[in-house]
Amino acid sequence: MSDCIFCKIASKEAKSNVVYEDDTVIAFRDLDPKAPEHILIIPKKHIDSLNELDNSDKELASHILVDVIPKVARDLSIDKSGFRIVVNTGDDGGQTVNHLHFHMLGGRTMTWPPG
Repeated sequence: MSDCIFCKIASKEAKSNVVYEDDTVIAFRDLDPKAPEHILIIPKKHIDSLNELDNSDKELASHILVDVIPKVARDLSIDKSGFRIVVNTGDDGGQTVNHLHFHMLGGRTMTWPPG
């Protein structure tokens, strides 16, 4: 999707402050952070939302959850103190960019319920 800002970040057409990257995933600092550490983790492949994942995406989803998120947390030194992962899905879920992305929030105590 040529007008998708996250696709542009993944393809390096748009700048970002990258904290992790491999062949299938890129993680970068949010421009409007809601916590001392606020990272967006996205697949490089365009997937509109969590609702659009299918069986062909199992390996990618597992890679993000099992490999990337723990590594980024360790790299940011928030793995021991804790962090929150948020995946906004759809309008009512607060999704503002139609490209699957995981918010990693850490570096402070999280409250519940969230907004």
